[in-house]
Parts: sequence; C-alpha cells; structure tokens
Amino acid sequence: MRTQNMNRDWIATARTLSEALPYLQRYSGAVVVVKFGGNAMGDADAMAEFARDIVLMKQVGMNPVVVHGGGPMINEMLTKLGIESKFIRGKRVTDQATVEVVEMVLTGLVNKRIVQAIMDEGGRAVGLSGKDDDLMVAEADDPELGFVGRPVEMNVQVLRDLYGAGIIPVVAPVATGMDMLETFNVNGDTAAGAIAGALKADRLLLLTDVAGVKDANGEVLTQLNPEQIRAMIADGTIAGGMIPKVETALKAIEEGVRAVVILDGRLPNASLLELFTEHGAGSIIRSTESRVKSRQD
Repeated sequence: MRTQNMNRDWIATARTLSEALPYLQRYSGAVVVVKFGGNAMGDADAMAEFARDIVLMKQVGMNPVVVHGGGPMINEMLTKLGIESKFIRGKRVTDQATVEVVEMVLTGLVNKRIVQAIMDEGGRAVGLSGKDDDLMVAEADDPELGFVGRPVEMNVQVLRDLYGAGIIPVVAPVATGMDMLETFNVNGDTAAGAIAGALKADRLLLLTDVAGVKDANGEVLTQLNPEQIRAMIADGTIAGGMIPKVETALKAIEEGVRAVVILDGRLPNASLLELFTEHGAGSIIRSTESRVKSRQD
C-alpha cells in the first residue's frame, strides 16, 4: 500500500486555488488586454511562463488579448542590416527603410514566437497586426519622427470574432495609414491602450520592467486615480519612461477601460497574481477608486 504525506506546499497550493474562486467568477467573460514586452520577451522560460498564464486565463473563461512590443529585436535586426538609427529628442526617427524592418520583425519574428508559445501550452492563438482588417489606423504622431504613428481609428470586431471563437488574438503594434500602402510603427503601450479602449476592456495590464508607479520615497503605490497621477507628473514624482505609460492608462480609462494596472512582468505569474489574488501585483489606476471595496471590483 502506498502512503502519502501531505506536504505543506501542496496544502498551500490547494488553499490558493480555493481562495481564487471569487476572482475566477468575477472575471468570467471579462476582456483583459495584456501588453507583453521588456526583457521577458527574449527569455524562452519567461515566454513559456507568460504563455501558460494567458492560456490559463482563457481556460477559466476570460478573453485575453495580447499586444506586444519588440524593441530589442528591432534594434538587433537594424544593426545586422547596417541601417543607422537617427534620434530626435531621444526618439528614433522611423524612415521608410526602418519601418519595413519594424514590420518584418514585429509581425513576423516576434508575433509568431508568441503565437507558437501559446500553442505549445495548449491554447489556440492567431497572430495579426494593426493592419489586418484595418484594426488600427494611424497618422503621424510627429512629422519629424517619420512613420511613428498615433491611432486615430480602431476597428476591433476582428478581435471579438477571434476570442468569441475561443482563439487568443496576438497583436503586433503596426498600423495602416490614411494613404495607400502607408505603414506606421506604434508604441506597444499606446497600441494596447487604444485596443483596450475600443474594446471597453475590464482590465489593461501593462507588463514592464519595473514594479509599478512609485512615490517620492521610491515606494510602489498600489492604487491611484487620475487626479493623483496628474499631480505626481506636475511635481516630477512621475518622470521619464513612466510618463507615457501612465498617460496611456489615463486615456484608456477615459475611453471606457475599467482599470489599468502597471506591473512587473519579470515577476513569476504576474498577471495571475494581479487578477486572482486580493493584494494584486502592481499599481492599479482607475477613476472610481473612492467607491471600490476591493482591488478586484
């Protein structure tokens, strides 16, 4: 006869699953847009773990939509091809040659790697870009920067069709322009925010390489509202690369997203911790903070 000792870790795992029940019920049918990027994209184990989390989200009844970046891979390919990058005010000028490389890397290499990772974990996924079915139509954000775009029209029915059919959409942030055969590179966070806003998503998760929005003492703030964020930008507490992220969050909330979370994508199972536990995993931003009783409301 075989005996089994009840390991404390097993018991803790069972308790965690039991405690997740109300959150599983809460998010059943919810649309969650997840922006995937940063250093995790270049690590096979991190990619597999991210894909497993996304498949689990779909398996328990959520509708995840993945939007990704790919800056390091673009830089690597430009270097290999001998295409020199020019910068204005710290931003890359995207000329015709560069935008062709961007489209090739994002829609070909990066997008299909993520699709394959999701498939390897037992999910169903389809990769597309903002150019497919005119999902994302953009115009030049700054003429000096060339083909760097800002979304001006969103047509998200193709995403609804996919997740309604049980398929996880994986979107590369490349957009069509107003002119014939015009292509724009769109910042990954910006694209994710625009897609989340058009879908009126329940959550937008911005996975980054930092723990969240920090106060003047360097402590991560777990809950914020738009008024607090604007004040922190004005006094310099929020600065640098965090400004475009919180601005994306504010715009998404204005367009109907219930809440935006900025969290550390390097943290194991970061998305699951945020969605299925009371304490969450980053800085949640929403306009109704004063009314909510729980982080997950």
